[in-house]
Amino acid sequence: MLKLLKYLDTVTDNRQEKKVQHKMSDIIALVFFAMLANAEDWVSIEIFGKEHEIFLRKYLELPNGIPSHDTIQRVFAIVSPEFLQCFQTLWNEMMNTDEGEKVKKLLAIDGKTQCGNGNKNQKANHIVSAVNEDGFCIGEKLVNEKSNEITAIPKLLDDLNVKGHIITIDAMGTQTEIAKKIRQKRADYVLALKGNQGNLHEDVKLYFSDSELLSKCAYKTTTETRYFISSLAVDIDETIRAVRGHWMIESYHWHLDVTFHEDENRTIEKQAAFNLNIMRKLALSVLKIYDTGKKSVSLRLKRFSICTNPIKHLERILNL
Repeated sequence: MLKLLKYLDTVTDNRQEKKVQHKMSDIIALVFFAMLANAEDWVSIEIFGKEHEIFLRKYLELPNGIPSHDTIQRVFAIVSPEFLQCFQTLWNEMMNTDEGEKVKKLLAIDGKTQCGNGNKNQKANHIVSAVNEDGFCIGEKLVNEKSNEITAIPKLLDDLNVKGHIITIDAMGTQTEIAKKIRQKRADYVLALKGNQGNLHEDVKLYFSDSELLSKCAYKTTTETRYFISSLAVDIDETIRAVRGHWMIESYHWHLDVTFHEDENRTIEKQAAFNLNIMRKLALSVLKIYDTGKKSVSLRLKRFSICTNPIKHLERILNL
């Protein structure tokens, strides 16, 4: 983690040099530390910084002390999301294992709206994310306000190395061009099929309602039927793993709301809100592997533990 912090010094700062009192890299690191320690808005980030300034100076320069919450927010409105995503990618690469050489890894793609970012004058940010089965977000795209997930998913796939993965997407992403893109990237897909796919959905539904096919089932049962299209070879175990594994991104989005209270954050500036989303995901990845010393502690309680003794816990995290 200390090596990753050095990456922050490479950030491009386009502010007027004579007016700059606080380093952009310091502010990014401050937000990251504060977020791990249960801070959730700009004011609480400032308070965290002021309460622990002596400790933070071990790792940050802070030439003019802790910036105000307004300054922190302004900086997050101009820092490049691509830079923060590179920070996220470096962390994921550091945590990467070679297990995927033996088994095709699942990669779930889905969108989530930042509800607190919307008001009567603008639609809330909608962010499409890709989450792997290790529980790490490996990339995200902010959906254009006048568009939808259908256009954002191919752009996200362009940024990712998905070769050998199984991509799972809900019915919104079941589009010909998206399926082609996945195969071009040498990955497989399992795409949900619902009524919005019209004739294809009806054809598949008709096939699986065949009485002769159903008669082969020897058990009395209550069933709920869902349909998917897939590029996988006929392998029931692999298909079931993919279908059931898609829930992981729903769980991931749940953590953004329950562990980090994302939907309660009222940051209206879109780039600042998007950048906070990226930082939450990075913090979430750290929390998943961090051992607080207590068994069976939820991620939410890990954040609470860190906030009770941030010096102890952040020292340990920085030396992961």
